[in-house]
Amino acid sequence: MPPRLTAHDFDQELLILFDAYVHGQLDRRGFLQQAQKFAKAGITAAGLLAALSPNFAAGQQVRQDDARLKTEKTSYPSPSGTGTVSGYLARPAAAGTSKLPAILVVHENRGLNPHIEDITRRLALDGYMAFAPDALTISGGYPGDEDKAREAFGKLDQAKALEDFMAGAQWLKARGDASGKLGVVGFCYGGGIAHSLSIRLPGLDAAVPFYGNVPAPAEAAKVKAPLLVHLAGVDERINAAWPAYEAALKTAGVRCSVHQYAGTQHGFNNDTTPRYDAAAAKLAWDRTMAFFKSTLV
Repeated sequence: MPPRLTAHDFDQELLILFDAYVHGQLDRRGFLQQAQKFAKAGITAAGLLAALSPNFAAGQQVRQDDARLKTEKTSYPSPSGTGTVSGYLARPAAAGTSKLPAILVVHENRGLNPHIEDITRRLALDGYMAFAPDALTISGGYPGDEDKAREAFGKLDQAKALEDFMAGAQWLKARGDASGKLGVVGFCYGGGIAHSLSIRLPGLDAAVPFYGNVPAPAEAAKVKAPLLVHLAGVDERINAAWPAYEAALKTAGVRCSVHQYAGTQHGFNNDTTPRYDAAAAKLAWDRTMAFFKSTLV
């Protein structure tokens, strides 16, 4: 099997183009047109897009049928009048019905794909009850195709989606097998949701945003939970707003630890794409687990 490609195998400008495509600033045609200049040695622009796109099998760390876990697809009522929101719940099997600290897992801007399910299982292996709602439930759930997921995500009512995530957190915390301690971790879009929940959700005990959009600095005084923030080294779209928000957090006296990982790309924790940085991802994950242990256990 050939070695997996990493961010170092791609031109920095191409990675920036891919980030713009991932976040809806370029459509597929626009990406392919602009990526054409990087096509060489028999690799087409379409081939470059395929190489940069997720490979869920390669990134999986915990098998779906891992006997150490109990997992299920479940749902909770949506406050937005859309019925229920589906999600993926994972607990350590050895815990039985014991009350566990709970962690809400908030996906990137593609919905509840196999990578986020894998993240949820990883948290369960560390002794937590982890739950990942799917914001795309209203359109039928994650469609199994990243381009279709991108299209569906662009049609979401974001205010309603935030209300659904808040309801999911409250549902999780109120479960009979939950200890009452609640954390949230989110990635990219989910990092922004984690920031929003830290402001809006009473009773939240910890929030860990990975490279997520931040609220306006004036909102910092409303933060209700300790924060552990992970930032990529090369991520101007996110990083430009961070200094002002960090200053506002300090002024408000919010407990906040921030780590920026030099040389990494937005999405460096996502081990299904070449943007993944194994060393940075491990360090960020270790810090996240230590933070949750100090705040939730």
